[in-house]
Amino acid sequence: MKNILITGTSSGIGLELLKIYSKNGFKIISLSRSNLPESESKLIGVKHINFDISKNENIETLIDLIKNEYKSIDIVINNAGKLISKPFEELTKDDFYSVFDINVFSVAHLIQKLLPFFNIDSHVVNISSIGGVIGSSKFPGLAAYSASKGALNILTEVLAEEYKESGPKFNSLSLGSVNTPMLKKAFPGYEAQVNPNEMASYIYNFANTGFKLFNGKVIPVSSSTP
Repeated sequence: MKNILITGTSSGIGLELLKIYSKNGFKIISLSRSNLPESESKLIGVKHINFDISKNENIETLIDLIKNEYKSIDIVINNAGKLISKPFEELTKDDFYSVFDINVFSVAHLIQKLLPFFNIDSHVVNISSIGGVIGSSKFPGLAAYSASKGALNILTEVLAEEYKESGPKFNSLSLGSVNTPMLKKAFPGYEAQVNPNEMASYIYNFANTGFKLFNGKVIPVSSSTP
């Protein structure tokens, strides 16, 4: 039975991933700052932890849990993210830092701490954005968010090269618009063609099998952008 770790699981794509992995018999560590909805609080195989990825003490507690109960991690899906939608001239240094802290710095720190628990076939899937891909459509107000996702994509490429002999494999899925709370924050009133459960099904299949064909790839997963 594989051990799966997913961040950002209280709603949207992360919550749908929990449902799919639970239904298919995996052992899942679920991490988010909020509780799971009451209706999903007893998913089979899911251990949920209220977790702020930016807090070092939370990560140390997580590592102790893995040492004692899981021993190894087969798949990590870094789905947690932060978005600030604000005109560029209004963005502060603290705004930039807070977005990069969640979307890049804390992801890197978590991966560092998990390295002893990976094997050559472990797979780290970083959930990025089509807005962080060079040449894609860009939108006003998302300077900090898109820049952070671009940085996450480069981090993915570098780590894949650094650990190509020992594992894990690293890939980035750069998502287009999906009907999630984050999309509604960035584009109020916009309805995407893709729902969270559809995107979660794609991510599930890719996380489980994509490492056999891909490593260090930034893959756009987008049928539309606003």
